[in-house]
Amino acid sequence: MRYSRRMIDARRIRAITLDLDDTLWPVWPTIQRADQALRDWLAARAPRTAALAADGISAPQARRAVLQARPELTHDLGAIRLEVIRQLLRAAGDDPALAEPAFDVFYRERQRVTLFDDALPALDFLAARYPLIALSNGNADVGQVGLARYFRAAVSAASAGVAKPDARIFHTAAQAAGVATGAVLHIGDDAELDAAGALGAGMQTAWVNRADAAWPPGHAEAPQAVVRDLAALCRLLSST
Repeated sequence: MRYSRRMIDARRIRAITLDLDDTLWPVWPTIQRADQALRDWLAARAPRTAALAADGISAPQARRAVLQARPELTHDLGAIRLEVIRQLLRAAGDDPALAEPAFDVFYRERQRVTLFDDALPALDFLAARYPLIALSNGNADVGQVGLARYFRAAVSAASAGVAKPDARIFHTAAQAAGVATGAVLHIGDDAELDAAGALGAGMQTAWVNRADAAWPPGHAEAPQAVVRDLAALCRLLSST
């Protein structure tokens, strides 16, 4: 399905909210590398826990147990992972005090990202024209990633207490930008969480559809723009 290049009303845009994972960089290579760094650290200090973390069963079970016992952590992926590590340490008979330094190993590696080739040119273009707000369900830190200079603020599911596609997180991001929700263009890669969520919150939205996926059924409203990459979005915005 194709969409008109002219549907974005650039005159309304006073700020941009921008997803991070899989919009500015591919997330799963980063998470896999961080998981491996965590397992290597545990293998040297708590090998029984390392074995549980690698067996493919214990960690998902621990995660379900954490979410059942601590539902207030549902939107805080970092806090969930910390508690999962603590659960695994206890289950293995290792010292649960190792949970914090173990998580720190994961978290540091999680901030080492490999940007898409179009990311920095797009950030240069967008930040020169609009206030940018990072808006993510994940726990990437734009400061530690090295991109803080582009963003006026960062809103995460953990800080907002709700996750995309909940309209409230989009409203929180608009407030961080100091503009009305209808004056924001949201940019993100996920059709449901980003594009449909932002539309439901009253924003214009640009879906960065790198995989050329179909727009999911069941949504009456389509994004104002669908682009293959951020370079195409910048060209679109410069032509409107």
